[in-house]
Amino acid sequence: MAERILTRNFHLPDSRLLRVYRETGGYQALRKALGMVPAAIGEEVKRSNLRGLGGAGFPTGVKWGFLPKDSPKPRYLVVNADEGEPGTFKDRYLLERDPHALIEGIIISAYAIGSHLAFVYIRGEYVRPWRIFSQAVREAYEAGLLGKNILGSGFDLEVIIHRGAGAYICGEETGLISSLEGKKGWPKVKPPFPAVRGAFDCPTIVNNVETLCHVPHIVSRGAEWFGALGTKTQGGTRIYSVSGHVARPGVYELPVSATLRELIYDQAGGVPDGKRLKAVVPGGSSAQILTADEIDVTLDVDGLREAGTMAGSAGVIVMDETTCMPEALWVLARFYAHESCGQCTPCRESTGWVEKILARILRGKGRPEDPDNLLNIARRGAGTTICAFYDGAVNPYVSYVEKFREEFDDHIRRGDCDVRPGRVVEGLEAH
Repeated sequence: MAERILTRNFHLPDSRLLRVYRETGGYQALRKALGMVPAAIGEEVKRSNLRGLGGAGFPTGVKWGFLPKDSPKPRYLVVNADEGEPGTFKDRYLLERDPHALIEGIIISAYAIGSHLAFVYIRGEYVRPWRIFSQAVREAYEAGLLGKNILGSGFDLEVIIHRGAGAYICGEETGLISSLEGKKGWPKVKPPFPAVRGAFDCPTIVNNVETLCHVPHIVSRGAEWFGALGTKTQGGTRIYSVSGHVARPGVYELPVSATLRELIYDQAGGVPDGKRLKAVVPGGSSAQILTADEIDVTLDVDGLREAGTMAGSAGVIVMDETTCMPEALWVLARFYAHESCGQCTPCRESTGWVEKILARILRGKGRPEDPDNLLNIARRGAGTTICAFYDGAVNPYVSYVEKFREEFDDHIRRGDCDVRPGRVVEGLEAH
């Protein structure tokens, strides 16, 4: 069994407390880091092949290196804890069960990039994680781990916790920054990228919760150790949120070199009740869906990209043979139509249009041209918007229809679902 790194403390009573975290070696990496040259930490993170674990998968050390060297403005570290991708709940576990791991990662990362102020943007619906993490921050301040002259090093760092208002779009880094600044959570045109002009017009690094939780382990045990856990282009382990038709739904930490089949069958217990696997979403709802024949693929960013999908936020949604694919896609389409910020016309109009077409199919009023119209609408808007929200919505729009086209066509011909005939789908009344 692979070593657990990020989830090693999850089973411990009171794992949220500073006392327990220190008993398991917590904050020793911080002491080591504060004795290093900041640039050396950044180089170690770069050599470790740590990649962003919030969705984009961009190399973390490279991202840190984009900060301008000669800017007179302060630098900020922003922690993206606005976990809103359907099927994804791993950051919630980190915030609730090992909050000091994130705090230690924040301090080391802020020291490495020369930041003295960090913001933690937490999803508004995450009330319990916010309360637990806030208490952990208070503990850290009382212990001299935050504030002035941390551990006598001369390094100062303040942490501000900011709660979102329940908008999925604020998981996008520039939308998050807009919200943090007190504005409407609308994404911004890039370039300039946040590393150059981010929060409050200052150089800003935005990193995901899980990404930062890895940093203390890299400092403590070295880039070579971390890199060897993964593949040639991505080091370490990752926490996978597994839900849907599996015997043991939950969070599982595995090296990114593991396969999707291993995760579903060896870890999550496979599909229960003797049913057959039909499809899998491997990286949160925005990822292209895979069929049962496509799960022998490694879970790293490049492995899933080569399979025609993406690692995304590592939200794995398993569907068995009883799943109605038009209904599954409608559920996602309803989410995207509701969560579009409305700033860009292709996204604002197309997400609602797609939802209405799918609702019509489920009501038994589908038209023969509907599947082709879905594909046409999706593809016309791709790559035309300010942020990646609509591009993420296009992935399921296209992949569900293309890989299960016969099911969509049959649903339209019959006016009913042959997988779950006679099923009344809740929520269609509004369409």
